[in-house]
Amino acid sequence: MIEVSRFWRDPALPFVEARRVGDGRQVCYGAHSHESFSMGVITGGRSTYVTGDSCHEVAAGATVLMKPGVVHACNPIEGQPWSYVMLFVDVPWLQAQGINLPDATLSTSPALYSHLLQVLAGLFDGDTPGREALLAGFFQVLPGYLDRPSVTRSVQHPRLEAAAAFIRAHRLDPLSLEEICAAAGLSRAYLIRAFRQRFGLTPHGYLLDQRVQHARAQLRVGRPIAEVALEAGFADQAHLQRAFKQHLAATPGHYRQAVR
Repeated sequence: MIEVSRFWRDPALPFVEARRVGDGRQVCYGAHSHESFSMGVITGGRSTYVTGDSCHEVAAGATVLMKPGVVHACNPIEGQPWSYVMLFVDVPWLQAQGINLPDATLSTSPALYSHLLQVLAGLFDGDTPGREALLAGFFQVLPGYLDRPSVTRSVQHPRLEAAAAFIRAHRLDPLSLEEICAAAGLSRAYLIRAFRQRFGLTPHGYLLDQRVQHARAQLRVGRPIAEVALEAGFADQAHLQRAFKQHLAATPGHYRQAVR
């Protein structure tokens, strides 16, 4: 029987985690983001990959890349089987290695695909020596695998950025839309319309995403689910479970029980 989903973490490498999904038909995501830098390799089948304003059909051999905070989702095509492995790396560790995050979001480079699979295999094998050096070495050469993306100039809106920053700073508080509007100096109607265009989520959706990210970080270190749910601003454990499953296609319990 194909294993549907498994998370991997190792206390010896607290800055990295991975996820292996054997049957992507049973793991469907809502729009979400990560605090970490994320990469995934499609190991079988096909799926859709939505990031920003772009939608791609990706197949076995493709590598997808997600910068922190970028809203995205990968889901099956009409129930077709697909499988993948994800790598999540904490930004502070990357910065300590002097590594700049790439802007690319998709690659079909066979060399990149092969190298990343080798790195993942080395991480999963706890007896492999020099696993941190293996990971650092991969990120040092990553830019060479990627096509240089075309330069696009995004329109900046300081008040929308201020609204997002206010939500991130107060994600554990019982925020209201009126408080966000007041902090950013924007009308309710404009904030609702423009925020989704800029960030890919409504203000409420962005707040939920931030709360799930906080809960994920706390569950990663083994804290009790019910305690984390209340701290993260959810009404109860069931409320956290619904949001967590929508954003990460996994229950808090499944995520917390990662294997080494």
